[in-house]
Amino acid sequence: MKRVKGILRAGAALILALSGCSLAPPLKTPVVPAADAYKEIGPWTQAQPADRLPRDSWWALYGNPELDDLEKRLIAGNPTLAAAFANYAQARALADQARAGLFPTLGLNASGQRNRESVNAPLRGPTTPTYFNSNTLGGSVSYELDLWGQIRNEVAAGEASAAASAADLENARLSLIGQLVQDYIQLRSLDRDSAILDETVKAYARALGLTEQRHDAGIAPGLDVAQAQTQLNAALSQAAQTLAQRALMEHAIAALLGVSASTFSLKPEIVAIQLPQIPSGVPSTLLERRPDIAGAQRRMIAANANIGVARAAYFPTLTLGGQGGFQSTSVSNWLSAPSSFWAIGPNALLSVFDGGLRRAQVAQARAEFDASAANYRGTVVGAFQQVEDSLASLNHFHDASVDEKAAVDAAQRTLDFSLALYKQGATDYLTVVTSQTALLQTQLEALNLDTLQLTASVNLILALGGGWEDSATEPRPPLANSAAR
Repeated sequence: MKRVKGILRAGAALILALSGCSLAPPLKTPVVPAADAYKEIGPWTQAQPADRLPRDSWWALYGNPELDDLEKRLIAGNPTLAAAFANYAQARALADQARAGLFPTLGLNASGQRNRESVNAPLRGPTTPTYFNSNTLGGSVSYELDLWGQIRNEVAAGEASAAASAADLENARLSLIGQLVQDYIQLRSLDRDSAILDETVKAYARALGLTEQRHDAGIAPGLDVAQAQTQLNAALSQAAQTLAQRALMEHAIAALLGVSASTFSLKPEIVAIQLPQIPSGVPSTLLERRPDIAGAQRRMIAANANIGVARAAYFPTLTLGGQGGFQSTSVSNWLSAPSSFWAIGPNALLSVFDGGLRRAQVAQARAEFDASAANYRGTVVGAFQQVEDSLASLNHFHDASVDEKAAVDAAQRTLDFSLALYKQGATDYLTVVTSQTALLQTQLEALNLDTLQLTASVNLILALGGGWEDSATEPRPPLANSAAR
């Protein structure tokens, strides 16, 4: 008896030891060198690391209440964001399904049947009744011992995939919010373009009237009138094209909000949108903030765990099972001791020959990990590029904007001088036309550079992960349109 107990203790100890075994290899994250500082740094940036950019409301830096309202509507109604949240919920459910494998499976069954046996049934005895009852009440338990870490690696892979899906949700939210900010900036920029073109049309109409008066008085040739008319019609055409672009941008905003473009409109107006100063921090912190980097890393973790799952297939699976209950042909003695039955024992299963299936599955898992590691490295390298691109754009667009605004002032003075000389008959109207064209182009280019700076600032915030107040992998609160279902 003592020997049996010793064997049982040794077996239990062996099972406990094996239950801590995992066949997943140690995780090796690709090393991506990060510089100590970004190359493109301009005087407009604030370098204090203590400055915080809140992830939940970074668009408030642009100081526009209407934009705040639009962002809230996007979060509540965007269908792409709702789909991303549903994908995250699905990934969490799959992780919970994998976790269920860590626990035993319990079952209950009960049946009451009236049976008729065939008279010609094999091995039927002469005293066997043709009609009889069969009443059964029982239960079963089954538990797979995770000796090789297969289930634990499946759980780890499921958790990592769920975390990657949470990062995907955050990345979708960040991208859509950024797209809305950029579309709104572009729409208001078109409103400013329209205002300049409207003023230009009025100025060109006055210039046409001036040339017509001078022509009627015999002072100016008909060529001046034709040139002035050409300038006016070209400006009217440009104004109409700007309105067409604005309509398309308004429709794009409606689609982002998840509403019909036929019922959505934004009143044209001149809106001041301030250019925020954004603390860019240091390159090493970028890895902690970008949700796409976090998602790529979690997928690499899941792929590494799947290698352990594939390796475990080389070893036998051991399941402990048992069942028991009561079975009788009569209700009167159904739940009595003589009617009881039970069975208990382990079940081992090992595939001896599979034609190379398991080897191919391990090779597939390794290739999946290699691909996820390469994707992670590519995502990180691309993130550094996006930050540097945005910093470079902000710096150079800022310098260009200063020069362009000086060009606008110079072009306005040139036009004033040319008009004065034309009225005095000291120059031809072609000089006026050239001056008018130069002024309009510099005005529109100056506005375009302002828009490019604002767009580059949005790109920088997106490249930095949308702020760094909290972790990029924390799941966001449920969306309003998802939670309501």
